[in-house]
Amino acid sequence: MTVYVVLLRGINVGRHKRIAMTDLRRLLADLGYRDVATHLQSGNAVVTSGDEGPDAVAVAVSEGLRDRCGLDVPVVVRTAETFAAAVSANPLEVVDPSRFLVLFCSGTLDTRALSSLDMERYPDERLAVTATEAYTVHEEGLRQARLPDVVARHTDGVVTGRNWRTVLRIAEMTR
Repeated sequence: MTVYVVLLRGINVGRHKRIAMTDLRRLLADLGYRDVATHLQSGNAVVTSGDEGPDAVAVAVSEGLRDRCGLDVPVVVRTAETFAAAVSANPLEVVDPSRFLVLFCSGTLDTRALSSLDMERYPDERLAVTATEAYTVHEEGLRQARLPDVVARHTDGVVTGRNWRTVLRIAEMTR
């Protein structure tokens, strides 16, 4: 059995794409996942399942949300091991967890393009990248953040971000 971290993009932000976490837990259980747990109201779940792989879990959850809830929601999935590796790989100092994001990507990042960004254009932000995650610091707060959109333009997949405090809590849930 494999533990998966399921990250829904854009859930419960504003009026659209609303789903109660009780409904999400029920949907995940109905899809055959076990040990279903959610964190916060923003589409973070941890489930246990067979070894079908993160991509298959993402497709199943996305289709389930569309078929049962009428929601078109991008889903990014990591195994507990790859999620923990993303936490360990963080190369930036976390001074304020609420101003620090990990951007999880369903595809690969164009690390060459992102590494060559002129960071002087983003004086209050910092960026570090791996093949599938980007780490960003936003000194002026997330409302002023420009780098998450830049990162999203440099991937062949979907990007969803979580602040550092949420990332650490989800990591705890996988143990």
